[in-house]
Amino acid sequence: MNIDRILRSVVAVRTSIPEDAFTADALGIRREGSGVVIKETGLVLTIGYLITEAEEVWLTTNEGHVVAAHALAYDQETGFGLLQALGELGLPALDFGDAAKAGVGDPVVLADGIGQFVEAKIVAKQEFAGYWEYLLDEAIFTTPAHPSWGGAPLVDSNGKLLGIGSLRLQMNQSGEVADINMVVPINLLPPILDDLLTRGHVNKPPRPWLGAFSAESNGDVIVMSVAEGSPADQAGLQQGDIISEIRDGEVDGLADFYRKVWSSGAAGAEIPIRVLRDGREAWLRVRSADRNAFLRKPQLQ
Repeated sequence: MNIDRILRSVVAVRTSIPEDAFTADALGIRREGSGVVIKETGLVLTIGYLITEAEEVWLTTNEGHVVAAHALAYDQETGFGLLQALGELGLPALDFGDAAKAGVGDPVVLADGIGQFVEAKIVAKQEFAGYWEYLLDEAIFTTPAHPSWGGAPLVDSNGKLLGIGSLRLQMNQSGEVADINMVVPINLLPPILDDLLTRGHVNKPPRPWLGAFSAESNGDVIVMSVAEGSPADQAGLQQGDIISEIRDGEVDGLADFYRKVWSSGAAGAEIPIRVLRDGREAWLRVRSADRNAFLRKPQLQ
């Protein structure tokens, strides 16, 4: 593997977000991470939370060259974000690998935009449910963890792109706790790439969104908080509520909760939810929404 060539394709990403943006409190107004060039025209793939509602985007190459960029798209389902450099980057594009063929135990490298890289291995490929109404059927998990994981490309032993770093988590294995990275597999991008480039979003109705941040405990889905002004907030969903049923189906864990919500129709559908609150049952009717309707749209610079 040619590490130097890989690092040439990786850029640092720095964004500024308005103070009144919907995600400002949760994600901050100054965000930093990485991205990787996937087309030599200056198209950069990163993780979407870095560029959500960004009013300024700057890319920095390993040689210190700084170029402004435009946030093209953020796909809520995969978590991928796309940036277009507004000046000449002059960097090679990284070829896509096949994340489906990558196996547990395979050696990989996670590299960031300031030249740091971690030689790691794949320790799991499995379903991942995130508290922000996010679900991957099969995410990639690697260890040791990279300290600057956000938007960092995961590369296989042939120097090909397997995915984009999203989170740092902990895994308990044989009584020992290890830091791991969760990576979004690159195979999710090709089927939607043309839509993202031409429309800025995938050409299908948006999923219903509630605005509830939830966690799973022993199979129960517990509300940790709700986004201010969101459908969950307006319907009266509260911190500590246990979500036990959607329509007429019992909820079996966080992933099942999301799948039941998303199968209830497109954004705007009314979703009956049964909750347990202080030992009592209550039914709430949540009028779902399109998450993107709450976000500032990117503006050309």
